[in-house]
Amino acid sequence: MKSSKNIIWSFLLLVFIAALYRILPGRPFGFAPQWAMAIFAGAVIKDKRWAFIIPVLSMFVSDLLYQGLYMGGLTNMPGFYEGQWQNYLLFTLLVFVGLAIKKLNVFQIVAASVAAPTLYFLLSNFLVWASNGTTRGLDRPKTFDGLLLCYSDGIPFYRMSILATLVFSGILFGSYFFIRNYQTLGRNVKA
Repeated sequence: MKSSKNIIWSFLLLVFIAALYRILPGRPFGFAPQWAMAIFAGAVIKDKRWAFIIPVLSMFVSDLLYQGLYMGGLTNMPGFYEGQWQNYLLFTLLVFVGLAIKKLNVFQIVAASVAAPTLYFLLSNFLVWASNGTTRGLDRPKTFDGLLLCYSDGIPFYRMSILATLVFSGILFGSYFFIRNYQTLGRNVKA
């Protein structure tokens, strides 16, 4: 139980660090830790309520910070916009990718780290295309070619999201394995 609480407190700290990182000026667009956080939360956190809350909380905190910067005239990107609820829903769905990890091994973590941003890319770009598009910066025709244009628009973001998810999954899962093995080693030394 104590270990679970430590993971949740560590994750809450990570939420704020990730939110601050996401608003850094000059950060490559799409290079953010939230996809990896959703995978990690689904795979590791036993209390599934927290597994679903944490990635969405991280997005909300960073969007709140973006909104403050926008209102202060420091950025032209608002934190809150029409249709944003879809992003929160998609990040909630990504936790299921983490839940699908049956054994914490490199293959499954890498597979999840590619699957999560791919799922997000496919669904989010479809939703942008299916919406009226003008409020979210795109005005693509409601044809198959328009859908393909919408996917094409998202490719740079998609590439960075895969790279970010692989990097941040490596950090999160690597740290988790290190801490877990360190704790196990400490118990064995005391025995």
